[in-house]
Amino acid sequence: MFIDSHCHLDRLNLSLYDDNLDNVIEAAKAVKVDKMLCVSVTLADFPAMAEKTAKFDNVMLTCGTHPLNQEDEVNSEALLTLSKNERVIAIGETGLDYHYAPETKALQLDSFKKHIQVAKQLNKPLIIHTRDAQEDTLALLREEQAASVGGILHCFTETWDMAEQAIELGFYISFSGIVTFKNASALREVAAKVPDDKILIETDAPYLAPVPHRGKENQPAYVVEVAKHLASIRGQSVEEIARLSTENFNRLFNL
Repeated sequence: MFIDSHCHLDRLNLSLYDDNLDNVIEAAKAVKVDKMLCVSVTLADFPAMAEKTAKFDNVMLTCGTHPLNQEDEVNSEALLTLSKNERVIAIGETGLDYHYAPETKALQLDSFKKHIQVAKQLNKPLIIHTRDAQEDTLALLREEQAASVGGILHCFTETWDMAEQAIELGFYISFSGIVTFKNASALREVAAKVPDDKILIETDAPYLAPVPHRGKENQPAYVVEVAKHLASIRGQSVEEIARLSTENFNRLFNL
């Protein structure tokens, strides 16, 4: 059994699937992807995301505002209220991205802090996006005592030093299709070092389709390709990667 620990089902181009999300879910089930975490990127879009996925018992949700969606300050009360939805098992995705939007640094830091505070109020883990912001990401996690709830550094592309520090804080490291890309040798070196009990797999669908599907829209079924590449990198079987990542996901979210 595989779990896609990070996807955006509400952002898929459903015209590719006969305008039916059921076909995406069935394609995933056909390759033993039994659970998916559908991740929120704006509070405004959360209700529609929840409605679109409501009938799928194997789809869990997060609630939050992506660091690149900082048109306005995050409303803590709205985040708290929406995150009380019983299907929401994590807060985010949140974090810091200085690669694409360094000019919104102050808004990003404020948003990240609010997400951590809500996560602690609800005792729900965090889904963290971080790019070119290692020092500030780790500093804020420490300052706000985010270790009390833990979470995932998703679609990880940073250094082993950052991964190691995040792991020490109780966070899990999730790898996407990027680990299959030809130019990702440094990331593969990191993937080889992550402890068995801290590794997760994801698609980040509809983005970042793994080899051999690169260039196509990504979907949860393709998380199996991420598992295959990690197995090769780590000298483990695909079945072992499936077991470890599933156990880790279930442990993190008390499932």
